[in-house]
Amino acid sequence: SSWVGGIPEASWTSLQCLSYSGPWSLHFLTCVIGLIALPASFPQPLLPPRWSEVTIQEGHQGALHGEGPGMGVGLGDPLDSQPGPVQPCHSLHPPPPPHLAWLWPFKETVRKCAQSWVTALQLMEQNPEFIFAFSQVQQLEWVKSHYPGLYSRLQEFASRGQFVPVGCTCVETDGNLPSGEAMVRQFLQGQNFFLQEFGKMCSEFWLPDTFGYSAQLPQIMCSIICSIRCFLTQKLSWNLVNCFPHHTFFWEGLDGSHVLVHFSPGDSYGMQGNEEVLKTVANNRDKGRANHSAFLFGFGDGGGGPTQTMLDRLKRLSNTDGLPRVQLSSPRQLFSALESGSGQLCTWVRELFLELHNGTYTTHAQIKKGNQECERNLHNELLSSLALARSAQFLYPAAQLQRLWRLLLLNQFHDVVTGSCMRWCLSSDIRSRGNTLLSNAATGLCAGEPGPEGLFIVNTLAWKLTEVMALPKPGGAHSLALVTVPSMGYAPVPAPTSPQPLLPQQPVSVVQETDGSVTLDNGIIQVRMDPTGRLTSLVLVASGRLAVGNQFVLFDDVPLYWDSWDVMDYHLETRYGKPVLGQPGTLSVGTEGGLRGSAGFLLQISPNSWLSQEVVLDIGCPYVRFHTEVHWHEAHKFLKVEFPAGVRSSQATYEIQFGHLQRPTHYNTSWDWARFEVWAHRWMDLSEHGFGLALLNDCKYGASVRGSILSLSLLRAPKAPDATADMGRHEFTYALMPHKGSFQDAGVIQAAYSLSFPLLALPVPCRAPATSWSAFSLSSPAVVLETVKQAESSPQSRSLVLRLYESHGSHADCWLHLSLPVQEAILCDLLERPDPAGHLPLWDNRLKLTISPFQVLSLLLVLQPPPH
Repeated sequence: SSWVGGIPEASWTSLQCLSYSGPWSLHFLTCVIGLIALPASFPQPLLPPRWSEVTIQEGHQGALHGEGPGMGVGLGDPLDSQPGPVQPCHSLHPPPPPHLAWLWPFKETVRKCAQSWVTALQLMEQNPEFIFAFSQVQQLEWVKSHYPGLYSRLQEFASRGQFVPVGCTCVETDGNLPSGEAMVRQFLQGQNFFLQEFGKMCSEFWLPDTFGYSAQLPQIMCSIICSIRCFLTQKLSWNLVNCFPHHTFFWEGLDGSHVLVHFSPGDSYGMQGNEEVLKTVANNRDKGRANHSAFLFGFGDGGGGPTQTMLDRLKRLSNTDGLPRVQLSSPRQLFSALESGSGQLCTWVRELFLELHNGTYTTHAQIKKGNQECERNLHNELLSSLALARSAQFLYPAAQLQRLWRLLLLNQFHDVVTGSCMRWCLSSDIRSRGNTLLSNAATGLCAGEPGPEGLFIVNTLAWKLTEVMALPKPGGAHSLALVTVPSMGYAPVPAPTSPQPLLPQQPVSVVQETDGSVTLDNGIIQVRMDPTGRLTSLVLVASGRLAVGNQFVLFDDVPLYWDSWDVMDYHLETRYGKPVLGQPGTLSVGTEGGLRGSAGFLLQISPNSWLSQEVVLDIGCPYVRFHTEVHWHEAHKFLKVEFPAGVRSSQATYEIQFGHLQRPTHYNTSWDWARFEVWAHRWMDLSEHGFGLALLNDCKYGASVRGSILSLSLLRAPKAPDATADMGRHEFTYALMPHKGSFQDAGVIQAAYSLSFPLLALPVPCRAPATSWSAFSLSSPAVVLETVKQAESSPQSRSLVLRLYESHGSHADCWLHLSLPVQEAILCDLLERPDPAGHLPLWDNRLKLTISPFQVLSLLLVLQPPPH
């Protein structure tokens, strides 16, 4: 690395000096050790005052070897096998920007971007045919804030068509773990920024580096009136087991949406214009179907990007016999060329699964938990929307919510939310600020009801919820109460003397046998635990079907390559004969029944780590919860919990963004074998005809089903790049739900939502509502109302956007019931632009919706002014 010391001032000229365009370009600074002295007579600050001394650290091995996003791109065609000249077939395309964060904190990214883009600008000045692409809004905003002169130059070259937006999103997001709504917000925020700052939106989506690609990405790209129909990446070339069979193909998403996808056949985003040009041509797996391909070149991971030397090499390839023809062009030209000959292309259906980096579903469990907590917190934007609709005095906190969303989207960068980052990268205060906004919204909902401080219960889901809640009593104590709240609405707190609602289910019974075992029974499911706390049976009372499990298992976890990223299939061989067994007599009864029954136990995992667990069963609840606390101090170990389901099926179902998909439970082929560890969101299910077992959770992503055993990944212990990853105390909850029939008919999807989005007891500084109220409800259980928010395009107007999706995988005709004063309803795209042909008629405050399988639908509601 290099040390740059005492740089007091600089100008645009000085930035050009830093990016000297000869053979020793900016990237050379990352490889030299020594003191670099620069003139001190520049008129403007080069770096913010707090960065008067900066350590340059981008000269790490990853940058030198071109790992991570590259800095330049090109097109290619199969090389003629006969001697002699070949037809012109290559076009050079611009690069994605460097990594946002990985082995450095976010503030280092600002300097990396400035240096890389200064180099690119000088290359564009000296090479008018050179086009540079950028894909991450967050980097642009940072550069705009810290280097306004540089940003103005970027806008100037953007107007010339040499600096081109291709990313669509705020950051180079992870493709697996963010929720569906978070993915939509990436595109919403990114496209709006590009339109506002550069006068155009992206027509192509570039995601060079991520750890897998959700089957819902094609629909999200296509669900924009000005559709994004082209997608570029190359990460699947890292597959450890199978070689992906295409470089140019159509990708069909979960709902049937199609996008044109191109992988760079060079299988790298850090090429330098040498022999990789020949590899790009020879490696193309779609020869004869696609006669163009991309060439991604430059020093990646903040290494400085493309250089003049690389450009000179590639220019010489524009007309060299025996070599592929290379020509500088734009991303639009690349995909136009690919589209013109797309009639012969193959189609890949559903997810693009990366057969590597499976450990990122589990690493840094606290980041995963924080991510889901922040997504839940921002889901509560619903309350601000309802307060806006019901109160003329309520001011919608649009700016604050946008800041919080942008912070969450930043932390969903693919090397942050996955846990494969330095500890410096971790940052979030969304929960504290979000709770303040939630409290303000609750107060706005109760406006006009003066009186003493009150408490009311809120349901943020689009179906009625009945739950056992611990409500506060005078003196700081709590009491259990059974509370029912209508869909997306609120209800008053039941008075202590009011009769509890009658349910057909029996109260929970708790029985402890003389041998120390405990049985919990609520008439729906019956749970038996042995004296050590191990679940010995889980019976669905209506069918008598049995499942067992809750067996903790400790694996050795020593990956071949990168600690935080990878877990290898051979770790499974260390499971046999190593179950973690508790000591008899540790099980004790907690809550003794009635509305709730529970039992808890302690378990020593190893000499350094232990866990405690409370097993909870509520009246009328179709699942049993496992509240878990783990004190984890291990090295290269992997903790999972397993559940033998007593179910035989060749496919298991896993929740993804806005839907679900099936993956095999067997290892018939190498493609099946490579999915030994997969990702899921809130639930997974293993079902045969008439019976199944669902595993729900509130903050875990790593999962697998092998044979009839469901497995949930809990904690890892990698030591690089963060040696303290996962060390310490953890809390999380998972649940088991046996069911009759299909998981759709049994309500598994709704149960998983209710575990993650429980009823909220909100205090207000005024009189709480005395009656129940519901804002929205749906006639079909297949349709989920995921999001309610103020319309982005009209912050001063009284308009709401509703985001719904079909969750069962079937066509649904659904009535949306409204209790708000709506004067107009219009279908809109994911950027919230109304569809001119999308006006929906209102029928007695109801809207008729027809939704196809897994379709995501956005609806714009124009509200009538509320009474003062």
